[in-house]
Amino acid sequence: MGRVVALMDDLFFQMKLAETAKHLGVEVKVATTPEALQALLEPPPRLLIVDLNSRSQPISAIQRLRGEKNSVRVVGFLSHVQTELAAQARAAGCDEVLPRSVFTQNLAAILAVAKD
Repeated sequence: MGRVVALMDDLFFQMKLAETAKHLGVEVKVATTPEALQALLEPPPRLLIVDLNSRSQPISAIQRLRGEKNSVRVVGFLSHVQTELAAQARAAGCDEVLPRSVFTQNLAAILAVAKD
């Protein structure tokens, strides 16, 4: 079973992510803090999803991940008007930054990448 880890504190998106993953047969683990995220990165997941609007310092969590030479694919999502935050996420090492609406619309396809 493919494995995805997410850093997010929004319960609505946690449930949406879990439900979509279940339908696809993808295991999802959610962390609400950078410390909890670190604990979920072993064994390495196929994908890391980051809510860039999380209250848990998502940019520094991505920087730490990349500082440890972790090459996991990172997909972040945010409000479409947050262009400065999107630039910060890309600079920190986020592979793909999507508006929340696009992320939601394409969630199944994003998660399908993590399938075995």
